[in-house]
Order: sequence, then C-alpha cells, then structure tokens
Amino acid sequence: MTSAFFIPTVNFMGAGCLKDAADSIQSQGFKKGLIVTDQILSQIGMVKQVQELLAQRDVETVVFDGTQPNPTISNVNDGLALLKDNQCDFVISLGGGSPHDCAKGIALVASNGGEIADYEGVDQSAKPMLPLIAINTTAGTASEMTRFCIITDEERHIKMAIVDKHTTPLISVNDPELMLAKPASLTAATGMDALTHAIEAYVSIAATPITDAVAIKAIELIQAFLRKAVENGDDIEAREQMAYAQFMAGMAFNNASLGYVHAMAHQLGGFYDLPHGVCNAILLPHVQRYNAQVCPERLRDVAKAMGVNVEEMTAEQGADAAIEAIVALAKDVGIPAGIKELGAKSEDIATLADNALKDACGFTNPKQATHEEICAIFEAAM
Repeated sequence: MTSAFFIPTVNFMGAGCLKDAADSIQSQGFKKGLIVTDQILSQIGMVKQVQELLAQRDVETVVFDGTQPNPTISNVNDGLALLKDNQCDFVISLGGGSPHDCAKGIALVASNGGEIADYEGVDQSAKPMLPLIAINTTAGTASEMTRFCIITDEERHIKMAIVDKHTTPLISVNDPELMLAKPASLTAATGMDALTHAIEAYVSIAATPITDAVAIKAIELIQAFLRKAVENGDDIEAREQMAYAQFMAGMAFNNASLGYVHAMAHQLGGFYDLPHGVCNAILLPHVQRYNAQVCPERLRDVAKAMGVNVEEMTAEQGADAAIEAIVALAKDVGIPAGIKELGAKSEDIATLADNALKDACGFTNPKQATHEEICAIFEAAM
C-alpha cells in the first residue's frame, strides 16, 4: 500500500519562535498580508504584536477579525473581499482552529476562484492556495499544520469538511508564549480535541508506522500535561508540551485521517453552533466503545499510553481501560457529561446521523456504521 505524508514546509516550535517566524516571512519576500483572526485576539493586543513584528521587517498587514468560533461561508467571503481590496499577496492566520480554517478558505478561493462550497470533499481544488502562515494560539486543533478545513454552511446548517493537499500552510508557528493565560475551559476543550485526533488516527484504517508513532507520543504527552495546563494557564512547560502534543496529533490525523467522532461532532457544531472540542470530548468514549468491536488491541495501546498498566489485560480489557481513562481525563478537566447539556435534542438525531454518514472524516473509521448504529451512539452520548 502506498501513502503520502503531508506537512507544512517549515514548522517553528518553542517559546519565542514567533520572532523566527517573522524573519522567515521577511525572507520569503512577501509584501502585504491579510491577518485572519478574531475580535478577542484583536482586543488583547496580540494582533498588534504580530503587526509590529512584521512592520519592523517592512511587511505590511491588514486585519480581518470577523472570524466566528465556527467559521462560516460568510466569514470566508468577507475576508476574501478585504484581501482583494488590499491586493494582499499572502495570508496569516492568528488564533486557534477557527481563524486557521477561515484563512484556508479565503486563501483557497483566492487562488482557485468560485465559492468555498465548491471544494467540499477531498482534493477538489486545482491549484495551491495563496501562501498561508499559520500562527497558533491554542493547543488543540492542529489546523495550523493540516490539510483539513472546516467551514459552516449557514443555509444547510452543516459543517463542510474540506480535505485538500492544497490547504496545507506554508509555515506553521507554535509559540507557547502566545498560549499562556488562556481560559481553563478553552484549554480543556482544545486539549481533548488533540486527544481525539491522536486516538482516531491511531485506530484509523489509514494508519501507518509514522502516524502510529506520533499518535502514541501525543497521547502520552496529553495524559501527562493537559491537567497541568488546565490547572495553571501560566505553566509554560505544560503549554509547550501540549503544543508539541497537539502538533504530533495533527501529524497523525493529517495523514491517517479521522473517524466517526469528528464526523458526528461536525454535525453537532454545524446544527447547534457548539464548540468543536467539547463535542469531540463527549463523543470520544462512545465511538471508541463502538470501535472496540474490531480494534481492541489498538485501544489497549491507547490505554497504555494513558498510563494504564495493561500487562495482564486482554485486548478487550485494555479497550475498556482506555475508555475509562478517556472519561476520567475529560471529567478532570471539566468536560460536560453529555451532549444534552449542550442543547442537543433527541428528535434531531436522525438528521444528525444522516449528515454524519456523509462526512469525509468517517470514511477511515475502523468499523463502518449503519444509520441506526450512528443514532445509537448519539443517544448514548446524550
């Protein structure tokens, strides 16, 4: 079996690496960039910090800070208009998964034309997007280094999964100094998102020895440092280790893809406008209980990575232990117990299941489900 491995050309990691990234942007010869971010990062001065670093290097910037928590087609269109009006030659995303995804949508349409909805699915674009430098401020989505772009279609009330080699950023930046003092709830949600990426990639039918290695290491680091990062948002070691963990989880799922946790979470987010990481965290143990029917050995490996002594356990016992460890970690970092607490309704489950089965992320789940089985997983997660 052949495989391809996708990753940005350059990836800056570690405290203070933002300045190294600014030097790299200057060396690329870019003249004017569109910074895609959100209003909170504008208000706290982080956008200005990036603008000043680039201005010192004779790189102009304009700011689009209209990205919503679940970026929409309208967000992409608004940002694209600003990019064209200012004749920007590259894009900078600053933030977590939402600004990164919005920026990818803008940059992809800027070079390929049409509408962002034209690129829903796998590798639908003809040309690479406008160059994108993705500066990360949370440890979770790994969107700063992946080929995944998730955009909400407001009319259909769904999240479109765009999986395209042409949406891989040119440069990714993970400076833990930008992640300090983030709210505990955000840290928890993004950290559990990273755990979901690693586990789904590890049990994926497209897993390889490379993705296995980084997935397991990511799980080990999340088990060791997520609680610390949630308890103390200024713990720079915990922030840096979580940055590495989410990046490696991104390496894993960017190449092995995902599974039903994401396929289902996308529907909850698109239908109810819910936080992605929280939806993933709630669904993760329920989907893995379903997957344990076919890959208990893999889930026993997950349990071991999460600190469980599995030496005397059967594969099935190890899978149960993995699920217990996932639930314990989610509880410790304050994740809600069920999707009902988020506003999900039983009468919507059939529609959510319909849409989940169409989501590209589900194609690599280790066991393909019927509509009734997806409904049952949603019910169990209520």
